[in-house]
Amino acid sequence: MSETTKELVNNDLSDVMFNRHSVRAFDPSVKINRDELQTMISEAATAPSACNLQSWHFVVIDTPEAKEKFKKAVMKFNYPQVDSASAIVFIAGDTQSHLVYRDVWNKVYKAGNITKERLDQILGTFLPLYENATPDFLKFDATIDCSTVGMQLLLVARAHGYDANAFSGIDFEKMIPTLGLDPKRYVPVMGVAIGKAAKEPLHTTRYDSKTQTDFL
Repeated sequence: MSETTKELVNNDLSDVMFNRHSVRAFDPSVKINRDELQTMISEAATAPSACNLQSWHFVVIDTPEAKEKFKKAVMKFNYPQVDSASAIVFIAGDTQSHLVYRDVWNKVYKAGNITKERLDQILGTFLPLYENATPDFLKFDATIDCSTVGMQLLLVARAHGYDANAFSGIDFEKMIPTLGLDPKRYVPVMGVAIGKAAKEPLHTTRYDSKTQTDFL
């Protein structure tokens, strides 16, 4: 976590979580420097992932030129938030993250956090699972990872004093090539628009969780 500051503008979890709202209209005069954007991404990337694969990739869109290019694969109703946001962080799932799996766990081992026996167990159990997985398995697995990091990025942005909104509303066929990524490797998951709200966001209500819950 060398890139993180751990010094948050808002460290009140209750406020960060329960007063977070989806903002789609941002103050276009507010800019976020790339160092802070990178810090927010690093903090969000502490999110859990399947087998610690961290199957996510971030593309930051924060210039007028990049936004115009990005809009080629975005549905028109999302243009206002793309145009006004300080930045959009697009999260793509990496279906080949397992190719560096040995490196990730070797670093954990060399740091003294696991034994050699545990390292061998991890590499012998989980790595073959991904090496022999179907494309659909890898796609869904990466999508789940990106969902967890995306939610964490929303909360991190608010903790830094910003507002944010997670959105799809994209051309799923065009998005990955538009971002300059390999469509055989990456899958589109979501964009996260970040900035300062230009007006009070819509306050919505939640369903009664009892209607959506079964206990077995």
